[in-house]
Amino acid sequence: MVRKCENCGFENQDDYDFCAKCGNPLVEGLKRSQVYVYRANDLPQLNNKAVIISYIITIFLSWSGFIISLFTKNTSFGTFAFFGFFMPFYLVQSKHLKLRRHGIIQLVISLVGVALSFYVMLHK
Repeated sequence: MVRKCENCGFENQDDYDFCAKCGNPLVEGLKRSQVYVYRANDLPQLNNKAVIISYIITIFLSWSGFIISLFTKNTSFGTFAFFGFFMPFYLVQSKHLKLRRHGIIQLVISLVGVALSFYVMLHK
């Protein structure tokens, strides 16, 4: 069975209480103010400068252990590279699809930097 919205005519699944398209209540007694409808157009615009800064921070934190481990001997500074995971893990949890995508890319960058840091730290 399908529930048809009286407001926009959209056919919703039977277990929906609100219209998936416009957010209009499909059940009597529910108020429209109790639901939040997010559309792709409602998401805030991505700040490109902030994304670039997040890449710089991720690369600095995750690759600095590798670079310092190359120049120093018998140091455990490579473990500092784990701080490079903070920014990608934060971005991966975003509701914004593009931010999640950037978070996954930064996570891969961090994984490579941490792996190289530990490789150099353990093989000196």
